[in-house]
Amino acid sequence: MQPQRVVVGLSGGVDSAVSAWLLQRQGHEVVGIFMKNWEDDDDDAHCSSRQDFLDAASVADVLGIEIEHVNFAADYRDRVFAEFLREYQAGRTPNPDVLCNAEIKFKAFLDHAMRLGADRIATGHYARVRWNPAAAGGAGRHELLKGLDPLKDQSYFLHRLNQAQLARTLFPVGELPKTEVRRLAEEIRLPNARKKDSTGICFIGERPFRAFLNRYLANAPGPMVDDHDRVVGEHVGLSFYTLGQRKGIGLGGLKAPGSARGSTEHAPWFVARKDLERNRLVVVQGHDHPWLQSRALVADDASWVAGAPPTTGPDAAAALGAKTRYRQADAAARFVPGGPQAFRLAFDAPQWAVTPGQSAVLYDGEVCLGGGVIAGAEA
Repeated sequence: MQPQRVVVGLSGGVDSAVSAWLLQRQGHEVVGIFMKNWEDDDDDAHCSSRQDFLDAASVADVLGIEIEHVNFAADYRDRVFAEFLREYQAGRTPNPDVLCNAEIKFKAFLDHAMRLGADRIATGHYARVRWNPAAAGGAGRHELLKGLDPLKDQSYFLHRLNQAQLARTLFPVGELPKTEVRRLAEEIRLPNARKKDSTGICFIGERPFRAFLNRYLANAPGPMVDDHDRVVGEHVGLSFYTLGQRKGIGLGGLKAPGSARGSTEHAPWFVARKDLERNRLVVVQGHDHPWLQSRALVADDASWVAGAPPTTGPDAAAALGAKTRYRQADAAARFVPGGPQAFRLAFDAPQWAVTPGQSAVLYDGEVCLGGGVIAGAEA
């Protein structure tokens, strides 16, 4: 690739810092941008944007590049956070990182970078982009690939990117394992070489999640029932639970089915269903309970990297890999289109705690095809 002007999203973390250094070493003109996307309670202990900017500025100083502080808080609130709250109020469990990437990092940020005269943008995501000249009948197509480090691959969160966005995007650390990224950061003496990875909500930070949601959503307590319709407790509001949740339910005292007489062992409780009409939370005991297993799902609001759904065979189904949550191994599934923005997946093996609101992402080997938002699952 010829030297280009590349605007890098410097988050304050080590991945974006090493990305900027790699691009600089390749001869590109590198400019840094720090995105501020959350302003509520920005000075509390859980929102680290001020420290993150200082870390990003320190990296820019070491590398000798310019850095600009850009505020996208209004875009984030309107495009991401409002939808995030709507989904929780509807009893679903959204994935804000997916929407944040599509609407902020690869839309608002990309548009801003282009106005600065950038040829490309770059981020510290663990993913790859490949141009496939043989795709689309020889017309060629950009493909989104998994990051080479299977433990850090972030293609799941990027599955809504399109051809125009991928054509302008570089993922420099996608070719590296995380251990090598850390080693390089130490070697070139980046100030954030040992900074821990962020695990909080995209741009909002790491905070007590239920207390955070409680500030924006109304509480509507109701009964907590088991698979025999027995009331076993009270929930604090259906929005505050997700399917498969184990911690924070506040139940105990019932023995596992089949426990020996006199046994004190109790099978853990898991959230299995939400009964929105009657405001009831359904919980079951045991990780392998049938109500936590699903053979199929339906999804809507689909987005395809190629601009169209995967091609199906003569049996109107395509065999692909699918993830219904991040860090999950690809599960063999049959894809059946249900229109331009809907589809059904039937799995070879039952999938655990398939959750409405989360993303079902499809893969053909290492190629991420796109995906949709899970609307429901079939037991």
